[in-house]
Amino acid sequence: MSGSEIPSELTGWFAGRGWRVRRHQAEMLAASNAGHHALLVADTGAGKTLAGFLPTLAAFCPSWGEAPPDGLHTLYVSPLKALAHDVQRNLLTPVEEIGLPIRIETRSGDTPSDRKKRQRSRPPHVLLTTPESLSLLLSYPDSHELFAGLKRVVIDEVHAFATGKRGDLLALALSRLQAIAPDMRRTALSATVADPEGFRAWLAPWGEIDAVELVEGERGAPPEVEILLPEEASVPWGGHAAIWAIPQLYDVIRRNRTTLVFTNTRFLAEYIFQELWDANEDNLPIAIHHGSLSKEARRKVEGAMARGELRALVATASLDLGVDWGDIDCVVQMGAPKGSSRLLQRIGRANHRLDQPSRALLVPGNRFEFLEAQAAKDAVDQGQRDGEDFRPGGLDVLAQHVMACACSAPFEERTLLAEVRSSLAYSWVDETVWERVLTFVATGGYALRAYDKFKRISRDPDGTWRLTHPEHAQRHRMNAGIIVDSEMIEIRFRNGRSLGKVEEQFAASLRTGDTFRFAGMDLEVESLRDLDLIVRAARKSATIPSYMGLRLPLTTHLADRVRAILVDRVGWARFPDDVREWLEVQDWRSQLPGPENLLVESFPHAKRHYTVYYTFTGWNANQSLGMLITKRMEQQGLLPGGFVANDYSLAVWGLKPVVDPAPLLSPDILTHEFMDWVQDSHLLRRAFREVAVISGLVERQHPGKRKSGKQVTFSTDLIYDVLRKYEPDHLLIEAAWADARARMTDIGRLGDLLDTAADRLVHVELDRVSPLAVPVLVMIGRESVPQGAVDEELLLEAESLAGMAMGVGRQADQVDEEEG
Repeated sequence: MSGSEIPSELTGWFAGRGWRVRRHQAEMLAASNAGHHALLVADTGAGKTLAGFLPTLAAFCPSWGEAPPDGLHTLYVSPLKALAHDVQRNLLTPVEEIGLPIRIETRSGDTPSDRKKRQRSRPPHVLLTTPESLSLLLSYPDSHELFAGLKRVVIDEVHAFATGKRGDLLALALSRLQAIAPDMRRTALSATVADPEGFRAWLAPWGEIDAVELVEGERGAPPEVEILLPEEASVPWGGHAAIWAIPQLYDVIRRNRTTLVFTNTRFLAEYIFQELWDANEDNLPIAIHHGSLSKEARRKVEGAMARGELRALVATASLDLGVDWGDIDCVVQMGAPKGSSRLLQRIGRANHRLDQPSRALLVPGNRFEFLEAQAAKDAVDQGQRDGEDFRPGGLDVLAQHVMACACSAPFEERTLLAEVRSSLAYSWVDETVWERVLTFVATGGYALRAYDKFKRISRDPDGTWRLTHPEHAQRHRMNAGIIVDSEMIEIRFRNGRSLGKVEEQFAASLRTGDTFRFAGMDLEVESLRDLDLIVRAARKSATIPSYMGLRLPLTTHLADRVRAILVDRVGWARFPDDVREWLEVQDWRSQLPGPENLLVESFPHAKRHYTVYYTFTGWNANQSLGMLITKRMEQQGLLPGGFVANDYSLAVWGLKPVVDPAPLLSPDILTHEFMDWVQDSHLLRRAFREVAVISGLVERQHPGKRKSGKQVTFSTDLIYDVLRKYEPDHLLIEAAWADARARMTDIGRLGDLLDTAADRLVHVELDRVSPLAVPVLVMIGRESVPQGAVDEELLLEAESLAGMAMGVGRQADQVDEEEG
């Protein structure tokens, strides 16, 4: 498309800034003009957000004719509140400088209630929101009027949520919006889509994939990625916090204007921030950002970062996506990256310009993490991305959506079914499944139908469904949502100022006078009142809250790359001496796990017999496999003592040796032991708690009161036991099983492993621990301790094991050979 086809106001604004309209930006405008939906895949810094909004800006340019009427014109959906606020900041610039008559506002859980109410009666032209807030908007009776004139929906960072339950909720919302505003066009943006065709199908109304135009952005400068290594020591054997790197990291911060330091967990963010602050002899402005901090604290940090006032910011995934801070010189990833797409996303925060390379440092916590960092670096260098597969939409999310529709207005069941099935996620729903969902929302199911509290909707003789009482609408809006974190407790000073939240489990372990560190401050507990933890400033504390929820999975793509690296002996030449020797001794004393084999090692140690399985299936799958193998070992009389897992391997020990591991890895373990284990473990109960909350069966919030985590757990456990006994095929039991199999245990990857185990199994029996087994063995006895807190102890333990596996053991073998 030529520049003349773009409004003169926009071309003039671009020229005034010394920019040009990029090809993919022009193509996005052309797709919109042609009435097409569009998926834009472009590198970070390519101006994706501006490309997504270009049709909206053009529509309000005077040279294009009369501006659209008042009312909601464009909806922007973001996975993160911070991203929506950042986009608002950046979008206001062209609007104000060109003088376009566009009002732009954000709406999320942080938005004041009076502004939310006003947004429904007098909406802005552009509303920036999240999937959850959009779903709530659709639950109001005036939603049809609000969205009737909607022209465009822009979904940013679509890869971040399309394949999960938030994506299910958004897909249902898109179907509803399309029914309200048939001419609405959908746009999705991403820098890290591995499967564009899959995302085109997800974005399109079902069966209309050809109506979604794929626009690929101009290629940017390749990122510059380096792996940081110890200057005077070796790469650690164990640990994940990489605190060995703090002095070198501090030097990096001093050399750069602004450094963004990513961690994989909130605990590590607090821990690394504390270590950096202790090293901060120059008193540089260093801050912290994660999802548990208060809204005020997050906004303050985001504002300081945008104004260029910080030298470093330690953050979690709360700032992963799309935040445009052009003055960041370097991005640091502390610990393993876990996926090439995630790493690309984080790297893109540096420089954030298409013509300048993003600079990044990867800081491995241990030797396996070094291999993972190398694999991720190779993938980034080669432009390879990874991502999750699409799966059928969750029934608990569908139940929540049905309730939202009922809160908006009575609905006809066949009409709503057609609307639901117009999304890829729910195209599989047939009339039988639909009837089960409606019955659940109407009565709670067969076993619960006697209780009035579960009777939320009723059916008229003509097939119209409506709320049984108006109060159900208020209760739905108070409790709707997809993210079910562990229950959180508010941290407050005595004057009422909020600092953020910690998990209820951590707060319950504290007593008056106990100290802990949060938001970079040392705090002392004064009291625990209801759902508030009252604190005051304290002297230095070493305790940091740990969180249960987040454990980033190792992607299959990256796991395969690590296995390929292990058997690429020529490629070891680029590794540090200590890592190369580690692999060489492993290769000499045992074998190496590669793409074509499943290595299992057995050896005695400390009067116990150990078996290590090198699965590379991720922590979740390895945890599940550990549970299953120990159960089968019990049946075989092998007297198992326990197991420990990381992303790469599983170590199991017992009083008797495993002579043949093949029977322990037979695929039928998933149909026998797995079923029994899940039924009897907390796993299914936890999954049921989540689907019960998402579906609206159990409510966390009541007017003026919020249930504690214990109360929610008690309620869901009680209902779970009733359904297990009287209605085992209940809709939510089915939904909980789907979650337990897929999300919580990575059962798909585990099934693939076991299906091929018999053909790929290589069992090596050793007389002592192998070099490759050291990283997992040093975690024994410490696996429940927050990552980072025990790194010093791990180093001491690792030195002892490493001496046996590498130094002392190798010398002994050489003596034996010489005497022979």
